[in-house]
Formats: sequence, C-alpha cells, structure tokens
Amino acid sequence: MSDEVLELHGVSRHYLEGHARLDILIDAELTLRAGETIALIAPSGAGKSTLLHIAGLLERPDAGEVKIEGAATSSMSDDGRTRLRRLSIGFVYQFHHLLPEFTALENVMLPQMVAGLSKKDAARRAQELLHYLRLGARASHRPSELSGGEQQRVAIARAVANGPALLLADEPTGNLDPHTAEHVFATLMALAQASGLSALVATHNLDLAQQFHRRVTLHEGKVVELE
Repeated sequence: MSDEVLELHGVSRHYLEGHARLDILIDAELTLRAGETIALIAPSGAGKSTLLHIAGLLERPDAGEVKIEGAATSSMSDDGRTRLRRLSIGFVYQFHHLLPEFTALENVMLPQMVAGLSKKDAARRAQELLHYLRLGARASHRPSELSGGEQQRVAIARAVANGPALLLADEPTGNLDPHTAEHVFATLMALAQASGLSALVATHNLDLAQQFHRRVTLHEGKVVELE
C-alpha cells in the first residue's frame, strides 16, 4: 500500500458563469501521507470546498489526476469511485447531516451496514466509537436531543466508522461556539492520532490550524504551503 494516502497532480477545475469562465483550481498539487494532518486555510470563495469534493471523489476535475492510496481515479467508473469513496474516505461537514429519525448509534451503524457489515458487528463498532468520543450515554438519543457539539461528534464517529484511510472535513467546527469548537476539534485530532488516520481539514480557525502537521492555502488556484 502506498504511503501517500491522497495525491492531487495537476488538478484543474473551472465553472462557467454565464459566458465567463471562473478558474477555481489551476494545476493544483497536494500530497497527504499516512498519519499526516493538513489544515486548509483560505478565504471563502477560494475553492476549499471544491478541492475537498475533488479529493473525496464527489466531483471530477477538468484536468489532472487524483490518487487514493496509490490508486488513480481519473479513469475509474462511477461505481468504482463510489466503492473507493465508501471504503477509504470519511467526510465531516460544517453541518452534521445526521438522519433525524435515527438514534446516534443507528447513525453510526448505517454506513457500516451499507458497506456489508452485519447489524451486530456494526452496533458493536458504533458503540465503541461513541464511547471513545464520550457519547456512550447518548447512544440512544436522536439528533434533536443532542447539543451541537454532541451532534458533530456523532458525525465524526459516522465518518470514521468504516475505518477510512482518509478523513476530509469542511469547516467541521464552523457552526459551533469557540469552546465547543475547541472540544470537538480536540476529539477529531485525538481520533486521527489514535487510528493513524490522514486528515485534510478546511478551517478558518488559525489557532486550531497550528496543531496540524502542515498548513496550506489556495492562491490563484494553486495549493501553497504555509509556514
């Protein structure tokens, strides 16, 4: 298995606004290695979400190659990309997107069952994750019965339930107050460190970003390293 969990090579993406072409990414390059964490810091509209969507195989680039654990994805079928995304990539968004009719435990079980795990094994894994994230006592609660920070921790548990190699997070604490954001972020980083997970996290929080192995930004469509 490749030591490079995520590789972006010459990735370009543009959109059309009327007759105007808007270049979001231009020959972008990025490598994320096993166990490494990278903070993506850039202003709104710079292309952070586009970069994450392309890295997560939710969107195809107009040019360039995206490799996940060494596997080139540009020529993969949609089914192949979906399968790779389901097994190798976890997502956390600013809004938790938990299913409101299911409990915290069931929300974490669902992606595992979709991947083929038995209900019993999925429940055991989900319970372990919720206990690790200090949510064991809240496992039977529905999202509406949880605080914002608890909902986001459930979303993190769901994202890593299938043991992905890569975690992508788009402003995962952006909808939380500073104290709760710091707690959720610490949980995320501890989980990444404990499991050897690689993480690419878009954030506006410069203090939290200092805790990552590396920090990058987007400038004129390219990924640029920050000190």
